[in-house]
Amino acid sequence: MLRIILIYGVIGGIIVAVPMLVSTFTLTEDTVPENAALYGYLSMLLAFTMVFVGIKHYRDKVLGGVIRFLPALGVGLGISAVASLFWVIGWEITLASGFDFGGAYMDSVVAAAQARGAPAAEIEQIRAETAEFLVSYANPLFRLPITFVEMFPIGVLISLISAAVLRNSRFLPARASAE
Repeated sequence: MLRIILIYGVIGGIIVAVPMLVSTFTLTEDTVPENAALYGYLSMLLAFTMVFVGIKHYRDKVLGGVIRFLPALGVGLGISAVASLFWVIGWEITLASGFDFGGAYMDSVVAAAQARGAPAAEIEQIRAETAEFLVSYANPLFRLPITFVEMFPIGVLISLISAAVLRNSRFLPARASAE
């Protein structure tokens, strides 16, 4: 089971981390697409297809086509955790490359407040609260769990759905091997 978790978790992790790293080293601040967060979440969903594939592989190849809910969930959560660790590592490499997350975050929060017509006093309060958050965010013991939690809950949901569906051995049954 551990081998399957690692294989499919690493594949999912590569799916989610490589686009982040490619964009880190190829895009400039001026060329970052406005919907970069959407692309990030789409890459997470694509990476979590490995949860379904990994559980199915474990059910069909290791367990002979039958799996119970809890073992399936365990495999899915393991794959999700490994892929989420790759997300964290990719983000840390992005930050280490010199990406000014704090400045970009501050600018986006202030711009959103200005766009909705917030008064100057409220904008200053937003700046102060954001600056306080960024001080905490500079601490890896604060930042790493937050980054992990950006992705892992999606993996939990995909794992629950995949385990529920794949516990039914008639759903996408294992193919009979031609001997």
